[in-house]
Amino acid sequence: MEHRLSPDIPKYQAWRRRMVTQLRAEGIHDESLLAAMEKIPRHWFWNDTLLDNLIYDINTAIQIDCGQTLSKPITVARQTQLLNLQPMLSVLEVGTGSGYQTAVLCEMGARVFTVERQNDLFVRTKSLLATLHYTARCYLGDCSRGLPEMRGYMFDRVLVTCGATEVPPVLMSLLKVGGIMVIPVENASASATGASQKMLRIFKDGESPDGWRTEECGDAYFVPMLKGRQF
Repeated sequence: MEHRLSPDIPKYQAWRRRMVTQLRAEGIHDESLLAAMEKIPRHWFWNDTLLDNLIYDINTAIQIDCGQTLSKPITVARQTQLLNLQPMLSVLEVGTGSGYQTAVLCEMGARVFTVERQNDLFVRTKSLLATLHYTARCYLGDCSRGLPEMRGYMFDRVLVTCGATEVPPVLMSLLKVGGIMVIPVENASASATGASQKMLRIFKDGESPDGWRTEECGDAYFVPMLKGRQF
C-alpha cells in the first residue's frame, strides 16, 4: 500500500512545539516522550486537511476508520509516561489503531509488538509504520488468547488502548515479573463520577496476584475492548 504523506511544513512543526509546551504544563515530564511527540508528524497518522488544526490540540481525539479514534495527545502522553519506559524494553500494545502511539513507543527506543483486531486498520497501519521505517511487529488479533505468534514470550510492559471490563488475566500472564501494565478499565462508580473508565497502572511484583500493586491514575475514555478479528 502506497502512502502519500503530507509535507511536514513549518506550521505543523510549530504546532508540535506548542503541543509539547502544553503537555509540559499538564505535568508530562518524561523528556524522551516529549522529544518523540515533538518529532513525529501526527498528521501523517490521519491525513485530513480539514482537521489538521485539531490533530495537534492536546485535548482533541480524532475519529478514524472502523469506529476507532486517534487518541488525544494528552492521553497518549499520560499513558506512555505511566509505563516508566526505558530503551530496549519490550512493549505489547493492544490496539494499534492509527499507529501513532506505536510510533511514539518506537521513537522512545522500545521493542514494540502491537495487535489490532480490525483488518482494514491493521493493513493500513502496518504499511504506514513500515513506510516510516518503524520496526514494530504488527499482528492481527485481539489478545483474548494471548499472542499465539509469540507463544512463550513475555513482555516488560503491556499498554492497552481500549477499555476493558476487567484486567484480563491472559494479559497479566504475558507480563514479566517486575513489569508494568497500563490499562483503562470499566469504572464501577461511573454513575457517580461521570467517567466510564479508570486508568490503572499495575505493577507485577511477583507471580501471585496477591503481590501485585494497582494504582488508579485518573479517568479514561476509550473505545471498548472487543473479542474476535474484524475482517
